[in-house]
Amino acid sequence: MPNDLPAYSNEVEHGSDYTVSFCLDFMNKRLRVDDYQGNVDAIYKRITERAKTHALTKVFIKSREQDWQTFLGKGCMLEGVYKGYFHGKDAYCMAFYYDLERRSSDYWMEEDHILQQVLALPRKPDRPAVPEPFTLRIARAQDSGQLSHLYSRIFQTYPTPMNDPLYVAKTMQEGTIYYLVESQSELVSAASAEINALYANAEMTDCATLPAFRNQGLMRLLMHALEDELIARQITCAYSLSRALSFGMNAVFYQMGYGYYGRLTKNCDIYDKYEDMNLWAKALSVP
Repeated sequence: MPNDLPAYSNEVEHGSDYTVSFCLDFMNKRLRVDDYQGNVDAIYKRITERAKTHALTKVFIKSREQDWQTFLGKGCMLEGVYKGYFHGKDAYCMAFYYDLERRSSDYWMEEDHILQQVLALPRKPDRPAVPEPFTLRIARAQDSGQLSHLYSRIFQTYPTPMNDPLYVAKTMQEGTIYYLVESQSELVSAASAEINALYANAEMTDCATLPAFRNQGLMRLLMHALEDELIARQITCAYSLSRALSFGMNAVFYQMGYGYYGRLTKNCDIYDKYEDMNLWAKALSVP
């Protein structure tokens, strides 16, 4: 990524007969449409122009139910369904590509095998107790340095600049909730929920555990804590994009009652390459 480009740019564009909110994601060479209203034909034309202008290789649109077949008719493909994304109504991930290498998955059959192993697991909806010597707590602004250090230790590359403490602090200020697990004051595991209050959904993301502390149920602890926070804030939809090559993270979401709703091809640059991401979603029971 050229040094003069930001990691991403969120924009809202108003045309004569439409409004579209999208992210120019330079780190991952993609354009993501998060919201829109109005003329779907004009929106599609405009976002393809913007993607080409910035040499982005993937575009995906969170389409409303009434529009996904229109996007399909323009050459987009349905990659997944965000169940309950728009205040309980589904969003359809409609994607198209400008690069054959980006379109072609290198590990699809292996990922299918991992998915089948995950789907054969028993569900584990119950909350585990926090084992000794761990402590679980919500993160504070002063934890941003520790959090960024954790992500930089685990991920060679990551879709967002989580190795920058200022970026982590900025996400907190914008409403993202982080929970963390410590062992004798050392940060060993963390996860976050990025909240969209307008549509009452949240992305469960930024999941990381140091290798020496894996397979101890820490991520399930974090997910339970985050879900409780979301329910208290009247969030009704939780979803996550998990590396399709990661048995562990996919198992966490399946066992906690999330449903599998598709796979997004080479969706983001994570670890050291563009990876396919499995889409998981769950309806939260808000009292």
